[in-house]
Amino acid sequence: MPCRILRVPDDMDAAGLLGWLSGRRNPGNDITTTVREILAAVKKDGDKALRAYTRKFDAPDLPARFRVAEKDIKGALAKIPAEDVAILREAIARVRDFHARQVEQSWWTTSPDGTILGQMVHPVDRVGLYVPGGRGGETPLLSSLIMNAVPAQVAGVKDIAVISPPRRDSSLNPYILATAALLGVTEVHRAGSAWGIAALAYGTGSIRPCDVIAGPGNIFVATAKALLVGEVGIDMIAGPSEICILADGSANPEYIAADMLSQAEHDPLAAALCITPSRQLAEAARQCLEKQLDPLPRRELAAKSLKDWGGILVVRDLEEAVELVNKIAPEHLELAVAEPFALLGKIRNAGAIFLGHHCPEPVGDYFAGPNHVLPTLGTARFSSALSVQTFCKKSSIIAASPAFLAQHCGKIARLARLEGLEAHARSVEIRQSSLTK
Repeated sequence: MPCRILRVPDDMDAAGLLGWLSGRRNPGNDITTTVREILAAVKKDGDKALRAYTRKFDAPDLPARFRVAEKDIKGALAKIPAEDVAILREAIARVRDFHARQVEQSWWTTSPDGTILGQMVHPVDRVGLYVPGGRGGETPLLSSLIMNAVPAQVAGVKDIAVISPPRRDSSLNPYILATAALLGVTEVHRAGSAWGIAALAYGTGSIRPCDVIAGPGNIFVATAKALLVGEVGIDMIAGPSEICILADGSANPEYIAADMLSQAEHDPLAAALCITPSRQLAEAARQCLEKQLDPLPRRELAAKSLKDWGGILVVRDLEEAVELVNKIAPEHLELAVAEPFALLGKIRNAGAIFLGHHCPEPVGDYFAGPNHVLPTLGTARFSSALSVQTFCKKSSIIAASPAFLAQHCGKIARLARLEGLEAHARSVEIRQSSLTK
């Protein structure tokens, strides 16, 4: 049996379901102390520590230079099939077009008394992007590089550094370099894990410090980013991947099973859920899971994910299904129903929503355009997908006129004194005599 079928609320109520899923937050391998030591070592010793960690864990013969030569980045385009280059170009263009619509403009307003109020929007100066190599560098996360680099570029960031753990022979997968070339990114370094994140945060000599760090990674990367909150900006603290499929009787059980497996193969902690009012669909989907699981290259990993964190949840009706979805607040939500737009307005909490029977989650992962860096572990209740705004900062603009100050001086001073801040009050009142002349 690949995963369980549960009746909600008979077998498990919503509170029990959320409690069960929360177990994915802490898999029991607390590495905070180790990561703190790594951060401290790189902050203190810079390149020396970064080189030592990289040679110990990734590439024993790593050369002195971390940075990949620009000619090697551009040259990687010739090392991958032309048809793959074309696919990457189109994916980048689609992602860029979507994110171009997110750009915010600076603005200001004026009032009759001459006061000007507004907001300036600026990109941060420098961004560091982490790209996992995957399986010793053989399954690089190209889509993550695209999804992180494009919104930073659209935001106007001029200085982008990419890091990725080198392979055993000190090289990076040519697909990573070719994707960087297509993006126009010229700074790529061979460094990974927590020590790579530390290099982006603190700088090492070879790698200059960054203002924002983005990109997915293993538990060491995620912990390093969490510990650096407040010192640098980060995209988000991402947990294991998850999908929730809300399906009615019109759904194809083979599609449901395939989509659940598309997340289960990510990670043993990935969660794949289907919520449906149809017991018949639930049984059929479970049978399809058994059939589709066996031929997968990652079947053992996917099987563990389904066994521990997978579930087909049978509810009374679609209204109850929607209520449960909003409580789960999934990273990915598929509305595999006859009328998906009729339900869309009722969905409040989800990282990304995929509508209809022919829009599986990988469409968004790779090609449609919206960002695939999404809030996990229920954080879609209060956070959003990676966007252009991740790489921007905003400054408030205040130009108070003499007329404004003359009219409101006493109110401002009173509010300051209510808070016990006399100097605040006097900084306003000291101007009062000049305003009345």
